[in-house]
Amino acid sequence: MREDPSFQRDDFVRERYSGALPPQEDRPSRAKLFWRRQRRLIRPAIVFLVVMGIAGAGMRLLYDAASEERFAPFRARLVEMEPLPIRHIVVNGRCMTSEASIEEALGTSIGHPIFGFSVEAARQRLDELPFIDHATVERHMPDTIIITLVERTPIAVWQDRGHFMPINRAGEEVSDQGMTGKNAQAFLQLPLVVGEGANTAAASVIDALNHEPLVKSQVTALIRVGNRRWNATLKDGTTVMLPEGEEAAAFTRLARYQQSMRLLERPVQSIDLRLPDRMVVHQPPQAPAPAPDKAKTDPSSPPPPADGTKQP
Repeated sequence: MREDPSFQRDDFVRERYSGALPPQEDRPSRAKLFWRRQRRLIRPAIVFLVVMGIAGAGMRLLYDAASEERFAPFRARLVEMEPLPIRHIVVNGRCMTSEASIEEALGTSIGHPIFGFSVEAARQRLDELPFIDHATVERHMPDTIIITLVERTPIAVWQDRGHFMPINRAGEEVSDQGMTGKNAQAFLQLPLVVGEGANTAAASVIDALNHEPLVKSQVTALIRVGNRRWNATLKDGTTVMLPEGEEAAAFTRLARYQQSMRLLERPVQSIDLRLPDRMVVHQPPQAPAPAPDKAKTDPSSPPPPADGTKQP
């Protein structure tokens, strides 16, 4: 005969709660149940608040770092706590600007604390240097400063109606921002182009000249003639007449003549290279011979007295 399972279940319940509290009094209170449910929500909320606090502190630090006035006290404390030394200064984009002027404008050097200078003030000083259009200065922890320069690189100095101005490849004026001292040396080393329209046509002839260092070392100026061709003036004043549109070939010929016969160092008045199959060299005019003294050449004239007195 099979037993009814309901009787077994009833017997188990009676044995479980016999001599103990009623079943309903063993359950947790409503408050405990409520906090158990809320605990799963409180923990993520606490983590979220901590993360937001850290993010807020970081944003505040970046905000203070963006302002020199707000960041200065914080930087001073960092320098006092641990003066991390600068071990590397990397400069990108430098061409015309001297390393000494960059270091002076930066306001720090190798071995000094990496937080011991103002990035913004250094950038402003670099922007004021000759030939620099704009600059960026970055601190890369723990020991590197990176400077990136964008220069207004001039290729020549254009003389127009008595005014001298550096120009770029497009013929546009490049402000020298009042260069003085060592910075002016770069200005003086640029080739000189003279004449109307010389600024816009200078790039091609200067490129051709740069390919022939022997000739370039002797040239002091390039003069635009009729807004169509060039004359080159040498250090000794010699004029080299170049063919229209064939400046590169003419400079190559001059370099060959300089190597073989030192032509550019000879006392000549001009060198005409306008014809591709010949060269015409003009010598300076000869000085006239002195006129002979008639008193010495006329045999009928009496000889002068021995005592040097004048004859009546």
